[in-house]
Amino acid sequence: MKAVRIHGYGGPEVIRYEDASPPTIAADEVLVAVHATSINPVDLATRAGHFQNKIPVMFPWTLGLDLSGVVAKVGPNVTGFAIGDAVFGYSNMMRQGADAEYAVISASEIAHKPQSLDFVEAAAVPVTGLTAWQALSIGGLQAGQTVLIHGAGGGVGSLAVQFAKAQGARVIATAAGDKLDLVRSLGAESVIDYTTTRFEKVVRNVDVVLALVGGEVIERSWGVLKPGGILVTTAAEIDPETAAARGVRGTGMLTQPNGAQLAEIAAFFDTGAVKPVVSTILPLAEAAQAHKLAGSGH
Repeated sequence: MKAVRIHGYGGPEVIRYEDASPPTIAADEVLVAVHATSINPVDLATRAGHFQNKIPVMFPWTLGLDLSGVVAKVGPNVTGFAIGDAVFGYSNMMRQGADAEYAVISASEIAHKPQSLDFVEAAAVPVTGLTAWQALSIGGLQAGQTVLIHGAGGGVGSLAVQFAKAQGARVIATAAGDKLDLVRSLGAESVIDYTTTRFEKVVRNVDVVLALVGGEVIERSWGVLKPGGILVTTAAEIDPETAAARGVRGTGMLTQPNGAQLAEIAAFFDTGAVKPVVSTILPLAEAAQAHKLAGSGH
């Protein structure tokens, strides 16, 4: 089979599209004939070696976390999935990845593909969708509450806006450039151009801040929370005592693969409440170009 692999860390130039041996499955795993994958910031970081002290990479290493495709084999302990099922999932970072013609994934990390999405659209969902879903869940967002989403024009942010809106929350978002109209179209009630307006000057008393960017944005966000509100971020570690001193709460988060949550997410897509955002479609053989585009912010 063909796979997108690296034999060492570096830039997009280290990516090879090459022959690889088909993977074998364990009792609780499935083999998926991959129809589509997608690229996330964590893929770029893995390729560059940013996680080399945390992830036991054994070269050659197949990249990719997101996948959609059709089940080709099932392990003897697997229930709920059968050969021929259309699925999507987020593969654990500790195993060889999904950027290949076939990929192994735990049955607990996949769900049946939303019927309303094609394979390309479905592959854009798992990592970004689970990140948005888990972040809003950690924030305890409820119908009628207000959430401020920083980085709302990105993959995670665009889904977080839609999930929050679908759950009955009021959404305030920050974005810039051509992302402003996109975020408005996704249902944000108020969209702030962060290049011209300091959000803390116009936002007050929100229940939840979802910060998908770090740095000084986080520091400036504490003051827009109502007493007892919470800041959730994917971009930094948060000292709970720092938050408590301000009368609010704060936490960082790491996204976890979760097939059951993907099944819940799929229902939102099939009702039409949420739509994926796909920017560019390329063949697997052009994975290096895809990494270049993703690294440039596209």
